Amino acid sequence: MNGFDLKQALISGSNNICTRKNMINDLNIFPVPDGDTGTNMSMTTTAAVNALKTVNSDSIGVVAKEIASAMLRGARGNSGVILSIIFRGFADGLKDKEVADGKDLVTALGLGVDGAYKAVMKPTEGTILTVARVAYEGGLKVCEANDDVAYVWDEICRSADEALQKTPEYLPVLKKAGVVDAGGMGLLSIFEGMRKYFADGEICEYAESNSQEELDNFTNTVAEFDEVINFTYCTEFIVGRDEEIETDPNELRMFLETIGDCVVVVNDEEIIKVHVHTNQPGDALKRGLEFGQLLTVKVENMVEQHKKAQADADQKSLESKKLAPKEPVDEVGFVAVAAGDGLTQLFKDLGCANVVSGGQSMNPSTDDIYEAVMATPAKTVIVLPNNKNIIMAAEQTVPMVEDRTVLIVPTRTIPQGMTAMLNYDPELSAESNKDMMMDAARSVATGQVTFAARNSEFGHHKIKEGEIIALENGKLTITEKTPVKAAVKLAKNMIKHDTSFVTLIYGSDVSEKEAQEAYEAIQDKFGSKVDVSLVNGGQPIYYFVLSVE
Repeated sequence: MNGFDLKQALISGSNNICTRKNMINDLNIFPVPDGDTGTNMSMTTTAAVNALKTVNSDSIGVVAKEIASAMLRGARGNSGVILSIIFRGFADGLKDKEVADGKDLVTALGLGVDGAYKAVMKPTEGTILTVARVAYEGGLKVCEANDDVAYVWDEICRSADEALQKTPEYLPVLKKAGVVDAGGMGLLSIFEGMRKYFADGEICEYAESNSQEELDNFTNTVAEFDEVINFTYCTEFIVGRDEEIETDPNELRMFLETIGDCVVVVNDEEIIKVHVHTNQPGDALKRGLEFGQLLTVKVENMVEQHKKAQADADQKSLESKKLAPKEPVDEVGFVAVAAGDGLTQLFKDLGCANVVSGGQSMNPSTDDIYEAVMATPAKTVIVLPNNKNIIMAAEQTVPMVEDRTVLIVPTRTIPQGMTAMLNYDPELSAESNKDMMMDAARSVATGQVTFAARNSEFGHHKIKEGEIIALENGKLTITEKTPVKAAVKLAKNMIKHDTSFVTLIYGSDVSEKEAQEAYEAIQDKFGSKVDVSLVNGGQPIYYFVLSVE
């Protein structure tokens, strides 16, 4: 195979994981809405595919180098970074080669696997690392006897799949949830896409899955109607069918068409699923009750949604503008990662020259962080990732920067990042500050209130999708009816006898009234001995974030 073949294989692999990304995201066993492994890995490969559009060389070494470079810059999340490191091994193993055989590919994969294991501080078996390692070992066993690319890569995929199916044996939480590792599935999806080209000379086409039953396709079906707003309210509900009611669901469909448009009614023996745009949502629900009990109801004002979507699009357009590099003239500068206007301004007020937009479920790429570092006019730039899934991407920027020193303070939460910034001492060296800031960050407890993204059983908790949940330092401890109740209960759990400060940060989905209610409840109970502050962070996903120190 030559460079053209590797390019086509990578495109095929990228298309395959892009097609499967939602399925891979859904493998996340934790109910917090951060199941973005498939998205992160697909965006990482897409960065390489886009970069290959300008590569005309047929040298496999040149193409592998471009893939590795683009993946590094486009890597998102820990899974994306590990994937980029695996393909960096390809670049190292195929360096200066015009063509390669199956044995060369195995050697290159081995270098990537070795690099990936070294990059993770505490490698865990039963993850993408295991799948990559066993895939390499499978290829190694057969490449001496037959170095045909298609033959060797087929064994690599077979071994990867075998390893993936065994990941629940390594990690009991996977076994309990009845799933395999998401990162491992992502890697296998890429490898299988590449196999299709190696074996058949064909590229996997990117396509959303059309194989689901009609009920599963309901969301995709109704999404087609959301372009034109003729009625104000998007109304969706599910009716649990009453066996004693013999009314035809088509009668419900015909009624809805008289009061609105974009009508979709899908049914089976147990439920009727309804979507309609109307100005009389109450009438739609009332008619639905004639067929059975309402199991779920969602009514949204599409006019307001459209305004918000436009505002978000405008904001993203502004954020997408490239930051211009600046000469390193100051001694020390700071870069933080945060989501939400309030948190962005907060970190700037604390002294950060640049704040990279990102966080849970929206991990910035290595290139995003690199760009912010280069736009910080300092000889030493200290980076605060503020999320455990962004630390590896931040660390990849260190060797990329030549004209300034980059130090990563591996903060895992927003409160840790805030405390780290507050403990910076300009009288100390940058290296001393790095250690001291992280020591201070570790002393902060972080509480988070969000919603369950899926039905789940975690520990002794049975979680229902949409339920309000709270986490103490990443551990799920509370389920509640409302975000306010969860925040207050979380504060009661976390505030100890030696607590001095509590900062309650409320997000974009919390009203000022709700935020004030939570603040006053915490203030009334603990205000006599604890300094309680309220901050509008504007962060998505998390209704409240608590900093307790």
